[in-house]
Amino acid sequence: MSENEVSYFVFDVESIADGRLVNAIKYWDQELSPEEAVEKYGAERTEKYGSEFIPYTYHIPIAVVVAKISSDFRLLDLVALDEPNFRPHIITEHFWRGWLAYEMPTLVTFNGRNFDIPVLEMAAYRYGINISNWFNILGKSWEQKRNRYNLEAQLDLQDVLTNFGATRFAGGLDLAANILGKPGKMDVEGHMVQDMYNRGELAEIANYCRCDVLDTYFVFLRIALMMGKLTLEEERSRVKETRAWLNEKSQEHPIYSNYLKSWEEWDNPWSHTPLFD
Repeated sequence: MSENEVSYFVFDVESIADGRLVNAIKYWDQELSPEEAVEKYGAERTEKYGSEFIPYTYHIPIAVVVAKISSDFRLLDLVALDEPNFRPHIITEHFWRGWLAYEMPTLVTFNGRNFDIPVLEMAAYRYGINISNWFNILGKSWEQKRNRYNLEAQLDLQDVLTNFGATRFAGGLDLAANILGKPGKMDVEGHMVQDMYNRGELAEIANYCRCDVLDTYFVFLRIALMMGKLTLEEERSRVKETRAWLNEKSQEHPIYSNYLKSWEEWDNPWSHTPLFD
């Protein structure tokens, strides 16, 4: 296998609730704008559940960023799909066709099994996109791409860290990244995306998505180390290479400079403590 062959897609999805759909399902008998429908439903969910998050079934993807990772866990490229137009149907098409074109690399996410993947599956449903290579539900159970335990098809890092839901990962990706000295959440958080979209801030949403993908990649490296696929020295080398890559690309994408400003080096206890005392 070539060292430049893409073996993993580390990705993240940013989405918004479709106000017209919310209106049609929840408030069909009221004269609400799409924005008002989303605001009302969010308020109702906050009162009932303590969170304004609207179920993914109402969502459409408005930014998807994919990091292409080699078999030896090197970052080869990081792209925002359908930039700068960010058309949901084109984003969805590019994601699934890209996955197929790269010969179905392992999809790597943080909590993607509960959100990112279902959003993209629903988007394929909404836009009439054939995803039969992913949706092979008539195959043997262990060969199905959507089988929860088929880690060659999909590696949800939160699933790994929680023993497939046996525990709750309090703190999420933000905490997992911060343990490694990476920025985690900076100026934007997920609950802000709907309002940012309404203001037309698509590029800013994509930049937020880029940073989440970078955090996910560094968590992926540490999980790969825990699984015995990398040594600590190799993981440190990949981190160093990625920092150089971000510096190189920061003129094209200034968000990388902001990311690096919030970067802290992981406090490596093995650098100053003997392995055996």
